[in-house]
Amino acid sequence: MKLLSPARLMSLRALRVGVLAVVLTGAAAATSAAPALAAGPVVSSFTPGSGTVGASVTITGSGFTGATRVTFGNAAATSQFTVSSNTKITATVPATASTGHVAVTSPGGTASSTAKFTVTPGLALTAASGHPAGTVTVSGAGFGRSEAVDIYFDSTDEALATTNGTGNFSGITIAIPASAAPGNHWISAVGRHSAFAAQSAYTVSTNWPQFRSSARHKGVNPYENVLSPSTVSGIDQDWSFPTGGFVASSPAVANGTVYVGSADHSVYALNAVTGSKLWSFATNGSVVSSPAVVNGVVYIGSDDGSVYAISAATGAKLWSFATGNHITSPPAVVNGVVYIGSQDNSLYALNAATGAKLWSFVTGSLISSAPAVANGVVYVGSADDSVYALNAATGAKLWSFAQSGFVTSSPAVANGIVYVGSGDGSVYALNAVTGAKLWSFATGSAVESSPAVANGVVYIGSDDASVYALNASTGTKLWSFATGGSVFSAPAVANGVLYVGSSDHFVYALNTANGAELWSFATGSNVLSSPAVVNGVVYVGSADGNVYAFDLAGGAAAAARPVIGKLRPDYSLRAQRAA
Repeated sequence: MKLLSPARLMSLRALRVGVLAVVLTGAAAATSAAPALAAGPVVSSFTPGSGTVGASVTITGSGFTGATRVTFGNAAATSQFTVSSNTKITATVPATASTGHVAVTSPGGTASSTAKFTVTPGLALTAASGHPAGTVTVSGAGFGRSEAVDIYFDSTDEALATTNGTGNFSGITIAIPASAAPGNHWISAVGRHSAFAAQSAYTVSTNWPQFRSSARHKGVNPYENVLSPSTVSGIDQDWSFPTGGFVASSPAVANGTVYVGSADHSVYALNAVTGSKLWSFATNGSVVSSPAVVNGVVYIGSDDGSVYAISAATGAKLWSFATGNHITSPPAVVNGVVYIGSQDNSLYALNAATGAKLWSFVTGSLISSAPAVANGVVYVGSADDSVYALNAATGAKLWSFAQSGFVTSSPAVANGIVYVGSGDGSVYALNAVTGAKLWSFATGSAVESSPAVANGVVYIGSDDASVYALNASTGTKLWSFATGGSVFSAPAVANGVLYVGSSDHFVYALNTANGAELWSFATGSNVLSSPAVVNGVVYVGSADGNVYAFDLAGGAAAAARPVIGKLRPDYSLRAQRAA
């Protein structure tokens, strides 16, 4: 065996140390490059320890960053939640919750609380408000297991639910009575065996969200149940709000607020109950156009040539779009599109969210008529003596109908027929698909008013100082009512009563059956504005600069909160299984 020299031995030792250092360095690098595993969540506590569906619960612990799920009791009870920090989550008790542990799932895994959250009886509604004759879907939690639960609207037992094994039920639809007065009502649920009970408030309310109430422009409120031919004579002025100019704009009413334009260049939002100003928005021209209120946004045109989108809650401008001339046409808003005419002779389709122009269509003269939209078609009149039907998606012309007078009247569409007034003194009924004339009725002067259509009757005003009721199928006159001035205002129909303004300064309520005058009120000037009738109140503007509200003394009575112990179940109801 050959011995290595001391120098050679030291050289080999140095090489071994270097190799070892390289290996160790590489291992360290590999270790540092590996992703760190997320720490698993820990649920330390929550507060409060009990609550109803919809209650807010604060969960504390650790490892909450990136949390993807929070459950209450059963695994299906997924909550809406907000991760405030790595140690805090705020969650809402879901309608499917049951008494049990609170669990949090994050990238590091799932952890449950040691303590149990107790679900107390509670209800969840698909909507907090709605119109008479509508429906609402009810879910509940915290009741007895597999028990029958009676669900009441006010004191009437409307439905019977059966809970599941965790005491929950869902998907139970109840009807809102057509007679339910505007205001606060109560939905109650009572377990037949456990006697557990819960109540939730529900507001009965109707909106008139745009000119003529809807994009079809029928001018009808089918849900009015306070004012009628037998009660309307008892209404009087509830409030008035003075603007700084004449009010030809027609009010829109949405979610307890009245929106209207004025010649003082402003748009106003008023409390529907008190008339107090909530906000105003200034444009650079008179606002004769009427507002449309959709998804929390007010859309309106101005004589400054622009279309505005304004926050319904705050009055802040969201966007504006400039046309080439004054705008007096009220907009129609359908499926995320704003349709509006301009005195630059064009009809515009704008993206409701951004104001971007989707298309425009040029007619032979100015457009002050409000477009009506039905079944993917836009119908609008022009001062070039024609009515146009355009493809709502593209603006392509489908047909046009020419007569011998300007068309500032806004078309109404009902049962496949387009009804419209003309400057030639006639009311026309046109086939909505082809534009063919079905009938016409001659009044004594130009017809600038817009028609209302209800129960097979067309109601419309004329510059000959009269209001007419015509058979919608034949055009035969059923009755007429003479006012003291031209009728530019468009009639509104609700529960057997027609409301309309006149240039004789009056607002009228007429019996739709025979035209008999039921009520009238003298304002200080011409009433060009068209009334909106909702929740037992008539709203209208006047050229005297005021917006008026008329209702019965005391308004509609709110329903008293039912006493649970006095509710009586309907044993003839058939139980519905939980969804």
